[in-house]
Amino acid sequence: RFRGVFDSNTFKMSILGLKKKQPKTFKVKVITMDAEMEFSCEVKWKGKDLFDLVCRTVGLRETWFFGLRYIVKDTYAWLKPDKRVLDQEVPKDSPITFHFLAKFFPEKVEEELVQEITQHLFFLQVKKQILDEEIFCSPEASVLLASYAVQAKYGDYDPNFHKPGFLAQDELLPKRVLMQYQMTADMWEEKITAWYAEHRGIARDEAEMEYLKIAQDLEMYGVSYFQNKRDTDLLLGVDAQGLHIYSPNSKLNPNKSFPWSDIRNISYSEKEFTIKPLDKKKEVFKFYSSQLRVNKLILQLCIGNHDLFMRRRKVDSIEVQQMKAQAKEEKARKKMERQILAREKQMREEAERAKEEMERRLFQLQDEARLANEALLRSEETADLLAEKAQIAEEEAKLLAHKAADAEQERQRLEVTAMKTKEEKRLMEQKMREAEQLAVKLVEQSERRLKEADHLKQDLTEAKDAERRAKQKLLDITKTTYPPYSSFTFVYLPDISADFVCESASTRLDFKDSDMKRLSMEIERERLEYMEKSKHLQDQLKELKTEIESLKLEEQQQQAGVYSLHSEARGYFLSVHFFTLLSADLCFSPVCVVVQRNSAYMSQMAFFEEV
Repeated sequence: RFRGVFDSNTFKMSILGLKKKQPKTFKVKVITMDAEMEFSCEVKWKGKDLFDLVCRTVGLRETWFFGLRYIVKDTYAWLKPDKRVLDQEVPKDSPITFHFLAKFFPEKVEEELVQEITQHLFFLQVKKQILDEEIFCSPEASVLLASYAVQAKYGDYDPNFHKPGFLAQDELLPKRVLMQYQMTADMWEEKITAWYAEHRGIARDEAEMEYLKIAQDLEMYGVSYFQNKRDTDLLLGVDAQGLHIYSPNSKLNPNKSFPWSDIRNISYSEKEFTIKPLDKKKEVFKFYSSQLRVNKLILQLCIGNHDLFMRRRKVDSIEVQQMKAQAKEEKARKKMERQILAREKQMREEAERAKEEMERRLFQLQDEARLANEALLRSEETADLLAEKAQIAEEEAKLLAHKAADAEQERQRLEVTAMKTKEEKRLMEQKMREAEQLAVKLVEQSERRLKEADHLKQDLTEAKDAERRAKQKLLDITKTTYPPYSSFTFVYLPDISADFVCESASTRLDFKDSDMKRLSMEIERERLEYMEKSKHLQDQLKELKTEIESLKLEEQQQQAGVYSLHSEARGYFLSVHFFTLLSADLCFSPVCVVVQRNSAYMSQMAFFEEV
């Protein structure tokens, strides 16, 4: 029991002893280019202890390029490695903020930057300085650098994945470049994407190295500028190759340069900074800063850059050689891994394409099978429909065969009818020719009768004169020789019209009753002959009308030809009728002929109108 009490008391005393032995600490916040870290540091730690802790945390071995920077009284300073952290002019905030940045820049990034993490930190810092316009960059170089930055961030360009607008949230170009040209964000993105598409196959570390290789050729790359505060407004620049003097309006081209190999001594006294050339004949350059700490900072940068300048011109140390060998092996291994990954990616893409092709083929076959099933159903329906149609077609074939037989009979009948029609047409033409000849004869006869009528009119006139003279002579004779007038029988001859046709008349001065009788007989004979001819012509026309009606009923398909023949016949018949009437008018008097002529004319006109 006593032993247990002793053990508990001993444990409490040990805890109190540990509390008394625990060192005092302070909080530190370290900001890198891509992360923020917080550490708990001991009060007695020097700057080197904190710097080594950060480097181990980051995994950085090329520590000579970097440092911890802090802000003090509107200027920046670098944490000194051989002095305690809290003894320096660090901010009194908690936690104390430091920025882990590149303090010195290599002359040739491809040869000096070995580790990938070193390249990445330099890439991020230089990119930020370009975007913040601390390093001047032309618009063309800015677009090219932006394309490599996009390649490092997004990998190979894929138009299916990288749609327009995918760079809208990324800051890739300096504001000065954006304001220099009147171009929209989409236009800048299009230009950057055009270059970005050409970087296919470049890994992230390779893209960052290409970015740094272009950036190291810029005039303001790796230069730290300080303002002169006396006499002139000149600028002093410190970089990996030496010291440079700039005019305040131009930070690109130095007015004068002091390479490290030409500098004999660098020193400062209070605010005066002195540069002594190796050639003693050359003038010593003096630079006046605003504060003493600025001269300390300039001297610190000069010492570090000069050490690296001399180090580059010596054989690499064992550590650097090991690092380069490891880096070389690492690059070879990563290259092999990338090749394997590329092959696997290619094989995967080919497998995916094959899979898509198989799926597409499967869908196609499924569609084809579905279409085949639908086609099969349709074919079955079609077969049933065709069977029905075949049955209907067979019935129609029988019907058509029957109709074909009827058509053959009809064709034969039509052939016979056509032959008859041709014969009838021939007969019709013959009749028409006869009618035409008859019309010609009647015309000739009418002309001849016209001439005879003229002669008869002349003879009639002479007969009237002779009759008048005979009457006068007879009166004279009766008055002198014969009994009185009342005892005599006188035969009065009616007056003969000018239209009355006669073939003979007596022109003798002695007028006798026998001559008048003979003239009347001849006129009556001519009238009878005309009536017989007219009756005969009406009979012929009626016969022709009957034949035309029969043809019209038998053959309706040939109506056009029949109508033309009828029209020709009508023309001929009208001509015949006209000449017949003309001859009748010339041959007979109105009193004797008018009734007969009108009745014949009306019957013939009714017939022709019906035709």
